[in-house]
Amino acid sequence: MEEELNNENLQETAVQEELTQQQPVATREEVISRLQEMVGDISLAKRAELESLKQVFYKQLKAAQEEQIAAYVAGGGTAEEFKPQMDPLEEQFRKLMNIIREKKAAAQEALEIVQQENYRRKLDILDRFKALIEKANTEGAPYSEFKTILQEWKDIKEVPADKVGELWKTFQQYAEQFYDIQKLNNEFREYDFRKNMEAKIAICEEAERLAEDPDVVQAFRKLQKLHQDFRETGPVSKESREEIWNRFKAASTAVNRRHQQHFEEVKKNEQEHLDQKTVICELLEGIEYDSLTTFQSWNDKTQEVLALQKKWKDIGFAPVKHNQKIFERYRAACDDFFSRKGEFFKQMKSDMGENLARKTALCEQAEALKDSTDWKATGEKIAELQKQWRETGPVQKKYTNAIWKRFIGACDYFYEQRDKNTSSKRQEESANLAAKKEIISRLKEFDSQNLSDDDIAAIRDLASQWNGIGFVPFKVKDRIAAEYKELMDSFGGVVRAGGQRRSSQRASVQRETGTPRERLMRQYEAKKAEIQTYENNVAMISSKSGNSFVDAINATIESLKAEAADILAQIQNLPEE
Repeated sequence: MEEELNNENLQETAVQEELTQQQPVATREEVISRLQEMVGDISLAKRAELESLKQVFYKQLKAAQEEQIAAYVAGGGTAEEFKPQMDPLEEQFRKLMNIIREKKAAAQEALEIVQQENYRRKLDILDRFKALIEKANTEGAPYSEFKTILQEWKDIKEVPADKVGELWKTFQQYAEQFYDIQKLNNEFREYDFRKNMEAKIAICEEAERLAEDPDVVQAFRKLQKLHQDFRETGPVSKESREEIWNRFKAASTAVNRRHQQHFEEVKKNEQEHLDQKTVICELLEGIEYDSLTTFQSWNDKTQEVLALQKKWKDIGFAPVKHNQKIFERYRAACDDFFSRKGEFFKQMKSDMGENLARKTALCEQAEALKDSTDWKATGEKIAELQKQWRETGPVQKKYTNAIWKRFIGACDYFYEQRDKNTSSKRQEESANLAAKKEIISRLKEFDSQNLSDDDIAAIRDLASQWNGIGFVPFKVKDRIAAEYKELMDSFGGVVRAGGQRRSSQRASVQRETGTPRERLMRQYEAKKAEIQTYENNVAMISSKSGNSFVDAINATIESLKAEAADILAQIQNLPEE
């Protein structure tokens, strides 16, 4: 039974060696200090702690490098141009780790030699013990000789782990045989059993208290020492052996069960950490680099990657056998991303030089056009330059504001001058509309069924005034003209309502002095001026009105062009003067 529990404890000890223990260190300097302690006492160098120290060191090293990058970027550089400084502690860290590995290897080799030698010595003691038992069977043996063998056995500590159970079982068997056959005084024998029983009861009580220890791992380690003490304590009376052993076994089982549960919880958490880290690796490896074609898309994706890196830091350790492998996968995915980003920004930096040259040329073209008064044609050219600007890629940040202000300044200057010009025209059109409304109001005062000669003269005078008034706002042009035509039609042809303005102009031209060619030329120039006014209006309102509104103006322009062409044909058909 004791051998069974002993083997169970040995297995638990092996498992415990695989657990990753977090060490209370937070800086690289503390890691170096702890490694120096281990170099001074190599027994302190446990595998789990070394692995933890390594991860803490490189985590802090990476954090320090990220701070250097942030400071470099804040100073006007870019992350891609940053070259990390050589960390003086990293070389010291590597040297100490190499020394520890060498010392651990040497210590293990020396320990194995000592264990083999101790094993040989214990076999010699067993041989002596066996001889003592044979002597006791035949002629009796002094108890002092037994005590000497017992003390020598206790003084020998380290033996190969796979030999502990076998040695202890044989020694216990010899000890019980010795007590059973030795003709000792009953009082002396009972006294020895009683002292051993007291010692084993104390060991059981200590083991039972360990079941309540909040530090499960430390309790398990203490239990291993109690097992050694229990084995080294001498035998008890036959009737008490089973009882005391069962009590100690029950206490050991309680401690072992808590330790096993703790270990299973650690394993479960570590597996969850591995799953989470695997998902992060898959997200990093699944980045669609073909879609990252702009600064903004790369910067947005960089924020996502940095968020994943932060999440990675917050996740605990994965199982020891997977921890390094998953970290290497993660590191490779991150390195790939930032390497590709660096190549993109390097190429973009080259392209931005060409973009600056293109945008400078666009600025020069806009500046050459900004003083033009050909509102329509120049407006179209400015709009085309703006389109080219939008299609041209970005420039370096230090040039962005200046080059944009230069370009938009030239464009805005042109639009401001055009708006000032068209604003005065709008005021003129509003005044014309008020004058035409006044004429319509006066025409409504006449009785179309009873017109005197004075009335007719007055109506014709108002018609002449109407034809002399210039343009009104385009949106009311048709309505005001229809209202006027309806009134004039009601007067029974006193004045022709259709084509009033053009008839009046022709009558006016006929009354003017000059040759027919001169009169027609004045008409032709007036038509061209009217066409120009409409075209300027189209340039102003094309971006603010619906297509139907613009189409109506364009139709008017085409009609006026046809009239101008007709006048030009009349001029060309006149005989030479």
